[in-house]
Amino acid sequence: MFPSTYTVDMLNAAGKDTLVAHLGIEIMEIGVDFILAKMPVDHRTVQPMGLLHGGASVVLSETLGSLAASLLIDKSIEFPVGLEINANHIKSVKSGFVYGKASPIHVGRSTQIWQTEIRNEAGKLVCTSKLTVAIIKKDNGSANH
Repeated sequence: MFPSTYTVDMLNAAGKDTLVAHLGIEIMEIGVDFILAKMPVDHRTVQPMGLLHGGASVVLSETLGSLAASLLIDKSIEFPVGLEINANHIKSVKSGFVYGKASPIHVGRSTQIWQTEIRNEAGKLVCTSKLTVAIIKKDNGSANH
């Protein structure tokens, strides 16, 4: 599904100096039809009670879904933008890492839908999230995205 020209190192380099890097999100694997990343549960990603912040889980999900969508389009003429995201937070996490795995539900010309499951180190489901991505055509006057 994903072009073989992309590497994990390339995807991680793209997150340099962004929220992705600030939260410590690291792409681990590009599979045939999924992208897997890990995120630390630490001072950057917890809420005041010391539990993984639901917003951090949403950032992980949107990062993976948007990144996956971007690998499947011609970035010279179009770009992906998040249109809608939802998340169900199922289990709390206090430390260690969580692992997000994004897989496609729908890949169309103008929209894509990506499902991300976030699991703790024991493999227990922490959060499930769905991201709808709009694929926008660039026009001659648009800025590079």
